[in-house]
Amino acid sequence: MGHLILANYMLEFTEIEELWFVITPVSPFKQNDKLLDNNTRYQLIYEAILDYPSMKASKVEFDLEQPNYTINTLAVLEEQYPEHTFSLIMGSDNLQHFHKWKNAELILDRYPLLVYPRAHSNEVPESYKKLKSVQLLQAPIVEISASFIRNAIKEQKDIRAFLPPLVWEYIDQMNLFK
Repeated sequence: MGHLILANYMLEFTEIEELWFVITPVSPFKQNDKLLDNNTRYQLIYEAILDYPSMKASKVEFDLEQPNYTINTLAVLEEQYPEHTFSLIMGSDNLQHFHKWKNAELILDRYPLLVYPRAHSNEVPESYKKLKSVQLLQAPIVEISASFIRNAIKEQKDIRAFLPPLVWEYIDQMNLFK
C-alpha cells in the first residue's frame, strides 16, 4: 500500500504521466530466504496495479547482466522506448549515498530525480538541494515495510488492510510467507 500511495501521489502531484515499477532481480549472491523469486515479485506488483492504468510493472532488468546498475536500466529503457522521457524516483535515504552509484553524475545530468521523504532518514545533502535535476517532494510518509508484512503473515495476523485486495488474495492462494 505504501508503494501504491506514493505512486498515486507521483502521478497526481508531479509531471509524471505514467509510472513504471521496475522489479530488480534477486541477486544470486544474496542469501535471503525471505525474498520471493523474480516472477512472483512481478506478479505481486502486477496484481497491485491492475486497476491503475497509468502504472506498469516492468521486467526490463530480468534480462540484464547481473549485477545491474540503474544507469544501465535507464539506457535500455531509453533504447526500447525512445518516445518516453524517464525520471528516477527514490527515497531521501537513498539520496544520501547516491554519489556512490555507478555513473551518478551522468544520471543527474540526464534524468530528473524525484525524491520523497523517509521517516527515519529525511536529511538531504546540501549539494543535491541546489541541483535543478533533483526535485524534493512533500509526499506523504508511509512506513509499511515488506519485512513487517512478511512477519505478520508468518504470525498469522490479519493484515488485509495493509495490502491491495488482489495482492492479499494472491499471497493467500499461493501460501506465501507462511
